Amino acid sequence: MAKKNIVFLGTGRRKKSIARVRLYEGNGNITVNGKKLDEYFGTEILKVIVNQPFTVTNTVGKYDVDCKVAGGGFTGQAGAIRHGIARALNEANTEFRPALKTNGFLTRDPRMKERKKYGLKKARKAPQFSKR
Repeated sequence: MAKKNIVFLGTGRRKKSIARVRLYEGNGNITVNGKKLDEYFGTEILKVIVNQPFTVTNTVGKYDVDCKVAGGGFTGQAGAIRHGIARALNEANTEFRPALKTNGFLTRDPRMKERKKYGLKKARKAPQFSKR
């Protein structure tokens, strides 16, 4: 299957998720790991997160998205796809940069899972304390 002409690439990351995004000129079809967006993400909030860069730049329905995402959970993957789409839109047209930057879509979210410490059950959860 031959894709459309112009391709813009963007890599997005969040937590443990990495998304490789390709942006084509088209009519707004979004494909994630070979599935449509509605099939891949169950909740409406995750679909809104993925579409945020398009709504901010007023380009809804102008680009087709094909992305491959791996690692992490659904929320992290949606954030990674949003980051990748924002980077690809920035590459497509540099006039989108101020709008994307002010909404924080070009900044990688640095928050990661905190490591487990010895003597604790999780990162901060301590075993139950009893005086006697």
